[in-house]
Amino acid sequence: MKRVVITGMGAITPIGLNVEEFWNSVKEGKTGFDKITHFDATDYKAHLAAEVKGFVAKDFMDFKSARRMALFSQFAVAAAKEAIEQSGFDIEKEDPFRVGCSVGSGIGSLQVAEEAHSKILDKGPGRLNPLVVPMMISNMAAGNVSIQFGLKGKNINVVTACATGTNSIGEAYRTIQFGEADIMVAGGTEAAITPVGVGGFAALTALSTSEDPKRCSIPFDKERNGFVMGEGAGVVVLEELEHAKKRGATILAELVGYGTTGDAYHITSPAEDGSGAARAMENAMKEAQVNPEDVYYINAHGTSTHHNDLFETRAIEKVFGEHAKEMKINSTKSMIGHLLGAAGAVEFITCVKTIQDGFVHQTVGYQVPDEECTLDYVTDGPVEMDVTYALTNSLGFGGHNATLLVKKYME
Repeated sequence: MKRVVITGMGAITPIGLNVEEFWNSVKEGKTGFDKITHFDATDYKAHLAAEVKGFVAKDFMDFKSARRMALFSQFAVAAAKEAIEQSGFDIEKEDPFRVGCSVGSGIGSLQVAEEAHSKILDKGPGRLNPLVVPMMISNMAAGNVSIQFGLKGKNINVVTACATGTNSIGEAYRTIQFGEADIMVAGGTEAAITPVGVGGFAALTALSTSEDPKRCSIPFDKERNGFVMGEGAGVVVLEELEHAKKRGATILAELVGYGTTGDAYHITSPAEDGSGAARAMENAMKEAQVNPEDVYYINAHGTSTHHNDLFETRAIEKVFGEHAKEMKINSTKSMIGHLLGAAGAVEFITCVKTIQDGFVHQTVGYQVPDEECTLDYVTDGPVEMDVTYALTNSLGFGGHNATLLVKKYME
């Protein structure tokens, strides 16, 4: 099995349009929550979201290409551009069929679907844009990234709802491990702050109805009442270790474990005993030959819904036992909300930066302890500590569980 390292990262988030901006905002405890501006949400149950601010597609790609992409694809291409530039690989010097792409989106473009439906009702089907389908379908994030950067290897779109970004990186990792590629550009992207997106999740009672930007996304807090919709993209460059060393790449961290399971329980709720998420964590550590006692940091899925935070806590306790009380557990969603298919990828980047800087960010907004969630959720401010291993969880509707284990790179 080949070793896999991270050599590049890119991000478009509600608190920064690149990794440096995002990470500096995280370190300062900034949040991206405000009233929805993408559409008039007056009559909706949820009025707050974490929108990406100041994104101009032509700053990241040519205008003609941007016009042929929906917003989720634009986010993916922008994040991929940053990751590839940091990685420094030159596709002209690579076998392009050994450089692949695994960029997923949980939903694709609701904007394009909604606009097309309105046009059919108002003007008839003959007035539809010929690009409706290639702009709408979720695989076009991966398709556009591969086209923009000449990636001719494995090109896949993993769709596992809120676990999409994590599974996408995990499947890219497997691809390199088994020798199918030397480099994989991998991650997740989402742009679903639309009437159907917000209305649909609100109808499920999954979204926070808070009107207070400081008390809306509050993972593990007793007063949590739903997640806040976010948007953006996270993309990383994964590379086979010897290939990276041969070309003199800067290695940011190593990916050493991937676990993924299904709850086979409920379409929206995780298994109440946390067994599915627990096995995903166990499998990731088993692959890496790491003992639970060696892991001191988890970037939790931590959505700020009652069920997720409780059942994920139970999963952590099931895996780590008494050691769980010694661990630092935080939720990046306390600052950027839930990026759905992009969440796991941005949180993976957070893990790499945590290892690099020895900085565990605060779970922002937490005030009221929950007697059923009694672990250390880093609620009193950030913690500076040496982090060798970072575990990141993603749990998606449909019972999809995915875990990645990142390690500080050592020869």
